[in-house]
Amino acid sequence: MEPFKVHILGCGSALPTLKHNSSAQVVELRGKLFLVDCGEGTQVLLRRSHISFTKIGAVFISHLHGDHCFGLIGMISTFGLLGRTAPLHIYAPAALEPMLQAQLQMFCFGLEFEVVFHTVDTLRQKVIYEDRSLTVESIPLEHRLPCCGFLFREKPSLPHIRRDMIDAYEIPISQINNIKNGADWVTAEGDVVPNSRLTKPADPPRSYAYCSDTRYIPTLHERLKGVNVLYHESTYDLNRADRAQQYWHSTAHDAAVVARDAGVGRLFLGHYSARYEDEQTLLSEARAVFPESYLSDEGMSIDV
Repeated sequence: MEPFKVHILGCGSALPTLKHNSSAQVVELRGKLFLVDCGEGTQVLLRRSHISFTKIGAVFISHLHGDHCFGLIGMISTFGLLGRTAPLHIYAPAALEPMLQAQLQMFCFGLEFEVVFHTVDTLRQKVIYEDRSLTVESIPLEHRLPCCGFLFREKPSLPHIRRDMIDAYEIPISQINNIKNGADWVTAEGDVVPNSRLTKPADPPRSYAYCSDTRYIPTLHERLKGVNVLYHESTYDLNRADRAQQYWHSTAHDAAVVARDAGVGRLFLGHYSARYEDEQTLLSEARAVFPESYLSDEGMSIDV
């Protein structure tokens, strides 16, 4: 099975602390790297995590609060200094484009690579990126300004070939792809070996959802049904539910309700308020509702 990992770079909220950094993470799938949010200091965190960040092909920005995008122009500048030539694709709300263009003209004049901006409609769930191995969908969220999450879905892979059957029937290597794509095998004697005997079912496609800053949405779980791993902001505990409501954030309890109702595999909490020296309070609150809840932390790599 090909690696499908999420590397947590920053999981704090608006105020960086000595313990947590601003929001940023890398999704790795089949050798491709995608950056999700890019808070202040992201490029340093990428180096610290030993992630080859020059291989990042696309950046997804959930919304235009600084703790989710202040690091973008610095990283682009560094790409220029390192001699990048491959295009960098940015997926973000429309309001970022004029600001980004102004920053590029001011700080990154003469880049040898193209920065390609893709406007994301934060009010619609739709596929915004697609390649041979995955799709990325926007997930409408509710925050104090336009905001969306991102849903990474692996595309179905081909069945596994049964080596014992290949050896038994002396099937040449040139025919393996045909068999993976559904072909039967006809022996020299004219006997037909059905495809079902030659292959084993493919691994089920995996999925990862990133739900950035949002207040609790009672219907959000309908967009996340059966996701393997969910990252959902959990800025506060229930004792500060009034602040969550005031600032359009979620509690750990809210995140767990979404995970439970969506039937996800695992929930990872993040975007912690700087008020918490110890996030165990948040974890306990979430596990009371959804036992497969975990704390995210800088440097963590999650296998989807």
